[in-house]
Amino acid sequence: MTSDTSSAVAGARLESAAVNHLLEESILPVSIQQRPIGALGFVWIWIGIAVIIATFQLGANGVAGLPLPQVVGIILVANLVLALLMTLTADIGTEHGLSFSVYLRAPFGIYGTHLPSIFRGLIAAIWFGIQTYLGALALNGIVEYLSGFSSWPLWYLVFALVQIGNTALGIKAVEVLASIAAPAIMAISVWMYFTLDVLANTQGINIWTFVGEQEIAPLTLFLANVAFWSTLAIDIPNITRYVKTESGARVFVRRNKNIFVAQLIALPLTQTWIAVIGAASFIAAGDWNPINVIQGQSEGLSLIVLLALVLLAQWSTNNAANLIPAALTFVNAGAPYIKYPVAVLLTGIIGTLAMPWVILDNLFAFLFSYGAFLSAIGGIMIADYYLIRRRRLNVPELYRAEGQYRYSSGFNLAGILAWALAGGLAFFSGSWAFVVGFAAGLVFYYLLMKFWVLKQHPQAEVRAVDGDHYLATSVGVNWVHDPASGGFRRIKTEQLALNGNEEVS
Repeated sequence: MTSDTSSAVAGARLESAAVNHLLEESILPVSIQQRPIGALGFVWIWIGIAVIIATFQLGANGVAGLPLPQVVGIILVANLVLALLMTLTADIGTEHGLSFSVYLRAPFGIYGTHLPSIFRGLIAAIWFGIQTYLGALALNGIVEYLSGFSSWPLWYLVFALVQIGNTALGIKAVEVLASIAAPAIMAISVWMYFTLDVLANTQGINIWTFVGEQEIAPLTLFLANVAFWSTLAIDIPNITRYVKTESGARVFVRRNKNIFVAQLIALPLTQTWIAVIGAASFIAAGDWNPINVIQGQSEGLSLIVLLALVLLAQWSTNNAANLIPAALTFVNAGAPYIKYPVAVLLTGIIGTLAMPWVILDNLFAFLFSYGAFLSAIGGIMIADYYLIRRRRLNVPELYRAEGQYRYSSGFNLAGILAWALAGGLAFFSGSWAFVVGFAAGLVFYYLLMKFWVLKQHPQAEVRAVDGDHYLATSVGVNWVHDPASGGFRRIKTEQLALNGNEEVS
């Protein structure tokens, strides 16, 4: 080990005697041996995430003024751009096995991380409530059709508890649900498309040649779609740290090959397809929500199948996109006392208390309000991970209260100031909010770190001559926590399968 690495390990051991408020099992680095999700599993997860009600409206907004083929092209390209950006942040999970909140201790400080991470956690909790409410309405519709009994609050409670229980079981349970739900969702969505196409044809309308009368700027539609997944663009490491990767793969594409398949293919194609259905619904019936359109004409099995789509879509999205990210931020804030299952339950409670049925009436104002500040976090992450640290992290120090990431009393002022300035600029930038927030966050953070903070708070991985000592997957090693000593060891991947006792020298 290098002297820097040795001191980090020793420091973590010295602090183990006291309660470590930065450490809890669910937010420890995930080793190569603990990553169960393959390429197909991640594809199923992304399909499940991408099928949400709001996507229908993106497609409908586009065809209100543009031909459907042009809308398809714009949405597809926008999601490819977003997917590329998301792959950059995904490497934090692939390389180091770290969650979003723990990683933010590097650019924001061990206490400063709570400002952006809890902000993201609350947004995710609210989205859990919104999705659960929509699923409860669908479940209530099925039960009411079959029995005449109607009580959406009851089904909200039941649906919420089922999702919480499923997610609390861990990432493998989430993958299993996605592998069942995603194929079913896609099959039902194909049926929805043809149902809407037939409805349009009966009125003499060809959905692929229809042109709306509103004025829609292609750039506005593009920017709206790029900003749509700003939440997962920053906290995707929460999921990618569980995706299988090749130990020792230094080449970025090779290391992230299982990430590319899902994010560069599954996400753009699914998002575009669901937007097409929303567009078809708008063209055929003047309503962006195909659920309303088809439900008004359906009965029997077709009605049940339609509502089952709504239920599965909300469930699969909530698990990966809302419950897991929110729960990990709450664990990070309450470690070691708040455990992962408790944090998942807390997410459900917060999401319900936010009264999502009220927020849903002002959904896009809600999206705009938080999206500006999330985009700034994305820019800060890219600047910190690639430009400042060059993908290297002093992982043991992330779990030390008195370590290098303490900065000024636990806060990295470069991260805090960059977030406030960039987020504020983005908030007042209209449809350009995501671009402005991301670019400003990146530039402000880089300049503040380079010419101010790094001079006062040197970072071992930044000044290291041999950066391999601060890499993990790329060099075939893993940071493994030792509960007995409270410290961390760098262990070769091949040794994990044997006895896990050999430290890297």
